[in-house]
Amino acid sequence: MRLVLDAFLTLDGVMQAPGAPQEDREGGFGHGGWQAPYVDRELVRIKEEWLQAAEAFLLGRRTYEIFADYWPTVADEDDLIAAALNTRPKYVVSTTLKELTWENSTLIDTDPIAQVRRLKDRPGGELQVHGSGRLAQALMSHGLIDEYRLWIHPVVLGSGRRLFTEQTAALRLVDSRTTGTGVIVAVYRPAGDPVYGTVG
Repeated sequence: MRLVLDAFLTLDGVMQAPGAPQEDREGGFGHGGWQAPYVDRELVRIKEEWLQAAEAFLLGRRTYEIFADYWPTVADEDDLIAAALNTRPKYVVSTTLKELTWENSTLIDTDPIAQVRRLKDRPGGELQVHGSGRLAQALMSHGLIDEYRLWIHPVVLGSGRRLFTEQTAALRLVDSRTTGTGVIVAVYRPAGDPVYGTVG
């Protein structure tokens, strides 16, 4: 399977609590719900399209808890996002969770990098990571991400947990779209290490 990272970001790279004010207040974060003004039908359509390619999902503990609290309650059979998340396998990386209540969920509580490598070795479509910032950073540090799907929103917050912190990497843009609310949806693939030189 191909490992694909899907992340909502502000213009200054913050990924914390896009969905609601109380979603994640760790570190005193007070900007939760920053994505709401930018969600339109086009953004949802792109999300639905990409979720259909998921063979399985790989989630960190915090994202799993947020998703598991909401998506199983969506009863609309025509909701493509809920259908994908509720019915397909979910692998949850956590050393603190002891049991998972969301259907089709499997706990990864030991040696997550080795287990993710084994998942990637399986045949199939995409193994998608949604949110899950700390997990995403660990996967990046081990060179495991095959594609980055970054939803860059036109808002600057100045604080909050960021996706890219100490990583260095060169990326190659393979697709980009812009929604009606100004969200840049950019798809990148790894392109090795940064290359340095002198301009001019």
